[in-house]
Amino acid sequence: MPVPRTFASVAAALLNVVPARRTLYAHCDIPCGIYDPHEAQIAALTTVRMCQLIGELPKLTPEMKPEERLAAMAKLARYQVVKDQHAERTKTELRILWGDYFTADHAKAHPTLHEAFWKAMKAASKVRQSTEVADAQELLNQVHQVAEIFWTTKGAKTRKVPSMQKAGGELVYPA
Repeated sequence: MPVPRTFASVAAALLNVVPARRTLYAHCDIPCGIYDPHEAQIAALTTVRMCQLIGELPKLTPEMKPEERLAAMAKLARYQVVKDQHAERTKTELRILWGDYFTADHAKAHPTLHEAFWKAMKAASKVRQSTEVADAQELLNQVHQVAEIFWTTKGAKTRKVPSMQKAGGELVYPA
């Protein structure tokens, strides 16, 4: 006579049949209460620097030595990948702020909040499609708008300080 299975043993048997889950990452969804637009600003600033580096690459010409052409193309590929990754990272950080931190009360108190996020997300998408420094700078400017609203919701005034990075630019901090 077979031994009756308990719920736990049935569940364990099912887990052996179900395919393994993908590992998912999130800020925390507890919510932990620890939010900051700094990482979005740094990611946006990185896109500025990558566009600057792309613009500094030598133009590919038929007269170039094959090794020079190969080196320039390799740099271009690396810069493009990093630029795209950081544009997407900017969007990820913005989504965390939008979805986990900001509330309906924040939106009421700051009528430009939705538009600020929309513009920043669109700017990040444009950076992924472009290598223009102006597009990356626009992304950084839009992220600054979100950062200023964020700190205002915390009761802090903001100030822009030089980033002290090769890309130049500023970062928004609470005053």
